[in-house]
Amino acid sequence: MELSSHIKTALADRDRKILLMTHIVLGYPSLETNRQVIEQMVANGVDLIEMQIPFSEPMADGPVIVKANQEAIEHGITVRACLDFAREMTAAHPIPFLFMTYYNILFKFGVEKFFREAQEIGIKGFIIPDLPPEEGEEFFALSSEYDIAPILIFAPTSTPERMRELTRYSRGFVYCAARKGVTGRQTDFDEGFNAYLRTCRANTDLPLAVGFGISSREDVDYLTGKADIAVIGTRTIRLVEEQGAAAVGPFIAGLR
Repeated sequence: MELSSHIKTALADRDRKILLMTHIVLGYPSLETNRQVIEQMVANGVDLIEMQIPFSEPMADGPVIVKANQEAIEHGITVRACLDFAREMTAAHPIPFLFMTYYNILFKFGVEKFFREAQEIGIKGFIIPDLPPEEGEEFFALSSEYDIAPILIFAPTSTPERMRELTRYSRGFVYCAARKGVTGRQTDFDEGFNAYLRTCRANTDLPLAVGFGISSREDVDYLTGKADIAVIGTRTIRLVEEQGAAAVGPFIAGLR
């Protein structure tokens, strides 16, 4: 089932007023911990999981995720290990998994080779923050050929015209960065934020996922009715660092 169908089906469930997507950095602190965390997430109602393949210069990420990327690389994580782990996860869990990474990972691996293997694994979408449509002709052609949804990103600085242009290339959903800057810092929910989400909604017919600084039940409640997917990333990484993988399940269960 393609990503759009998964999301449409999940949103049709009256008990799910908003979907949850979580983010993990593969290999941080270890693949075994990743395995435990994913089990906790799925068991407690996460709808989609974004698996980040570590990169040395993760330009869209804040300090916590940058550190996680760096340590995973220092500990020897490889693209091959990430792909093998993803294959295990998609076979074990029924929810959609996406890859998030930076374009150099695909370029060095071989872009079509990467798409081919991701399709075999069962990956449903790619989030590549440093690849604008103007530079991604091959990427978007392969996205269609291999039926893997390209997820593009709206920002508070995006004009309505740019949002409509990005929507032309997007499938599945669009990722709305809740504020300027990188991941991790708390987002202020104010009228400026509300106006931004209204602009996003008016300029795409795709579901809206909101991330950057989403970290609590209160945040998820605030987004309910305004967005379709709440994205939680840095908070769960910190939780694992502070309390271990077992703390993730109760945290996720308490988000809605």
